[in-house]
Amino acid sequence: MKYRHKCLTPGMLERLEELMRGLLAKWDCVLVEFGGEADHVHLLFETNPTVKLSDLVKNLKSVTARHMRKEYAAHLAPFYWKPCFWNSAYALISVGGRANIETLLRYIENQDDPRKLGQPLD
Repeated sequence: MKYRHKCLTPGMLERLEELMRGLLAKWDCVLVEFGGEADHVHLLFETNPTVKLSDLVKNLKSVTARHMRKEYAAHLAPFYWKPCFWNSAYALISVGGRANIETLLRYIENQDDPRKLGQPLD
């Protein structure tokens, strides 16, 4: 999140997961795991070597930002006075082998995702 504002609700995380899954499918990628907290998200996805990852991330961030700012404008207004949503930075980690993937899956699953903590969606 831009400025690491803790503004993502469980319902917003659900919507982000739905958007990310659909966008990744258009890039012939598969979302393996999605997790998030109030101020950031994690994606574990399968892709192939022909995908230019910087273009993929740019697309994911721009499309999801547009949807989230439109669909949750009232909720986001106190956090952002300009039309922004994501921080410009991101981290990508390439893994291979089942052991490395399992480690990342556990990491994402163990985040304090409010959806898993029984918090209401909105």
